[in-house]
Amino acid sequence: MSGFDSRLQAFKERKEETIRDKHMYYLNEIQAHEGQFVIIGGKKYLNFTTYSYLGLLGHPKINEAAKAAIDRFGSGTHGVRILAGTTSIHVALENRIATYKKTDDSIAYSSGYVTNLSTISTLTGNGDEIFCDIINHASIYDGCLLSRAKFTRFKHNDMEDLENHLKNSKAVGKLIVVDAVFSMDGDIAPLPKLIELARKYDCLLMVDEAHSLGVLGKTGHGIMEHFGLKEGIDIQMGTLSKTIPAIGGYIAAKKDIIDLLKYNARAFVFSAALPPPAAEAARVSFDVLEEEQWRLERLRDNISYYIKSLNQAGFDTGVSQTAIVPIILKDEWMTLETTRLLFEEGVFIMPILPPAVPPNTSRLRANVTASHTREDIDYMVDALSRVWKKLGMR
Repeated sequence: MSGFDSRLQAFKERKEETIRDKHMYYLNEIQAHEGQFVIIGGKKYLNFTTYSYLGLLGHPKINEAAKAAIDRFGSGTHGVRILAGTTSIHVALENRIATYKKTDDSIAYSSGYVTNLSTISTLTGNGDEIFCDIINHASIYDGCLLSRAKFTRFKHNDMEDLENHLKNSKAVGKLIVVDAVFSMDGDIAPLPKLIELARKYDCLLMVDEAHSLGVLGKTGHGIMEHFGLKEGIDIQMGTLSKTIPAIGGYIAAKKDIIDLLKYNARAFVFSAALPPPAAEAARVSFDVLEEEQWRLERLRDNISYYIKSLNQAGFDTGVSQTAIVPIILKDEWMTLETTRLLFEEGVFIMPILPPAVPPNTSRLRANVTASHTREDIDYMVDALSRVWKKLGMR
């Protein structure tokens, strides 16, 4: 048996064991979305896994925009952006993003993952150094590895550790990259200090706003608004598949950076353009974000109520301040069993295990949204308490 065959066999055995234990929760087939519920196997589940933080998935105005784009351009472009794949819808989307993020220009990629991967590997290379928070998203890590730049990880949100690395750097070009909201813990990057260090040590600063767009800031404009800042981030990254209910990712920055990316970023140059209906849905979503501020107010109320309710029930939510709420159970098997029993209670939730998180920090990632009601939250917390009592943990 070859080394490759051995790896295939090992994975097959692990998967079969997981299925025998009734712990296979991934790749569930969702048959329909109904507000804060999903239909799986003909049964309705209360959904605490979604990234639709403001509940825009299925919004009538956004759906109608996507349908109109299909009528005008069809379901795809059959081309890459740099050749024949750029439509007026793509141009309008990039203009809307730039206006929303208050930058010169923007570029829209076909996914959030390739946005980070391609942007980082295009802007940096041999002789440069990238400084990366140790719990940044995998797409950031992969972009750093692909770039061939020196890749330095600093302790999570530890600005003293970051500065120590910056002091010792001899790199030609330096790039600091962080998540705005960290996807496994729900905490927020210390942006003012990051800007201070970037300026002090002549670095570019790139911030991934995948989980902060529409969530942070008085009006949902993101992490700079959250901290009361008007500038300081050189490269603003975001996704079009979380708060924005479409697909894709973007970079908003000064025109020189965007021009460089549009002609050199391989995932932009060699990937098919975003389908026009998805691009138009994304564009109109930015309008809805600004028009329906009540959604952000409801989300903030729900975040506060949800975290408080979980903590009062004795559950550890770590350092979360946002819609990403980890329920840290530590033990892997207990986390999997809790997930299984919550499914039986009608709650759709997903387990997060090592190596996605550090050892002994297995958790449920239980996102809350503007679509959830107080009754939904109460049911979820009560169901979790019942499950833990059944498992002998109460």
